[in-house]
Amino acid sequence: MKQNKFSELVFSENDVCDLLMQGRNINSLKHLVVNPSVDLEELARYIERPELLLTWSFPYNEELSVPEFHASQQLVWHMPDEYKTVDIAQHILSLCNGEAELQRCGQELLLYQERDLFNLLRYLKYLVDVMTANRIIWGVGRGSSVASFVLYKLGVHRIDSLHYNLDVGEFLR
Repeated sequence: MKQNKFSELVFSENDVCDLLMQGRNINSLKHLVVNPSVDLEELARYIERPELLLTWSFPYNEELSVPEFHASQQLVWHMPDEYKTVDIAQHILSLCNGEAELQRCGQELLLYQERDLFNLLRYLKYLVDVMTANRIIWGVGRGSSVASFVLYKLGVHRIDSLHYNLDVGEFLR
């Protein structure tokens, strides 16, 4: 087993056989990324649920750079069209109360735009809306994400980074 440049564990046929021989329950995995040279039909004979286990989690292409890989994955996110076309910057700015919040969000939005992360913000808006509509509870916030005031305004976390004077550079480094 090795980790590819996209941080996924890629298993060879021998790796999968070793797991099976060790009695590991690989049938509970969501997916199993296998080396392209693996004979999937042969390996499927030994797996209880091959339709779930032996699928690629992404269109496998080692030629992609990491930024190209991330961009390609954003194209296949499940998200309604209305979220794909929302003007996320305008939406976030409309959530602001006062000049200080507008300035902080404007500063952060420029950083998100430079990194081509507006699709991520759109997806996070969709995710928060779905969780809210279905009364799903999520955490208060953790790690460096709480340094982003934009994520706070979207409802991703509940830590007001402007109030605590947290530097967005801690999140977007």
